[in-house]
Amino acid sequence: MVFTFNYQGIHYSFDSTKPLDISLPLKDGSNNPNCYYADPVLFETIRAGNFIGNVSEGGPVNHKKIQFSPHGNGTHTECFGHISAEPSGKINKCLTEFLFLALLVSVSPQINNTGDKVITVESLKQCTSTHLPEALIMRTLPNEYSKTTRQYSGTNPVYIDPALCAYLAAQDVKHLLIDLPSVDKEVDGGLLTAHKLFWQYPDNIRRECTITELAFIPDIIKDGIYLLNLQISSFELDVSPSKPILYMLQKQV
Repeated sequence: MVFTFNYQGIHYSFDSTKPLDISLPLKDGSNNPNCYYADPVLFETIRAGNFIGNVSEGGPVNHKKIQFSPHGNGTHTECFGHISAEPSGKINKCLTEFLFLALLVSVSPQINNTGDKVITVESLKQCTSTHLPEALIMRTLPNEYSKTTRQYSGTNPVYIDPALCAYLAAQDVKHLLIDLPSVDKEVDGGLLTAHKLFWQYPDNIRRECTITELAFIPDIIKDGIYLLNLQISSFELDVSPSKPILYMLQKQV
C-alpha cells in the first residue's frame, strides 16, 4: 500500500510493503554483537514438573526465558534516563511518537590527537550540506558485515566526538541512530560527555530525544531521506531493544 504525507510543505509517498530493517536480531548464544562485557544472550527452556516448554523436546508449546543486556547485546534505543536517576527517564515514557523523517549518511571516522577513531562535525559535513531532519542515521565506514557479530569489549571502538553531539542538539536532531556500541568513548572515566551534550543534560534536558546504538545498515540501503519507524518494546527502563525500520520516500510534485 502506498501512503502520502506532508512534511514542512513537501509531499512524500512511501510503500508500506517494502520495509528496510536496520536492526540486528537477537540470537541465542554469542553470535551477536557484544559490548561493555555483557553476558551472551541466553534462551532457556522453562521446565516445571512434567511441563517442558520446548516443542522439539515433546512439549506442547515453546516457552522460554530470555537473558540479555539491552545496552550490550544488540540494537537498542535509549533515553536520557541512561545517565539520570530521574524516575521519568523511561524509554516507554520518553518515546511517544514513532514515525520520523530521517537522513541516512555514510561517514568516515577521523583520527584525533590521541589516536582514536572519531566521528566529528567535519565527518558529517563532508557527506551532507542539507538541513538535518528530526532523525539522523549514521553508517560508519568501512561498513563491514562483521559488525553484526563483533565483540567490542576492550577494543576502544569508533565513537562520536562530543562536539558533534552538541551540534546535533543545536540543529534539533531528536533521534540519533548509529551502528556503534556507544556515542561515547568506551573508557572515558564515566564522563559520558557525548550523551550529556546530545540530551543537554542536566540543565535543559531534551526528554523526548533518543539514541539508538548497534544498528546495522546494509550497503544496499543508499544514503538519502527515508521515513523512519522506530519500534521499541514497552519496557519501563531507560532502554529497550529496538527495531528501526526505514521506508524509501518519493517526493510528490
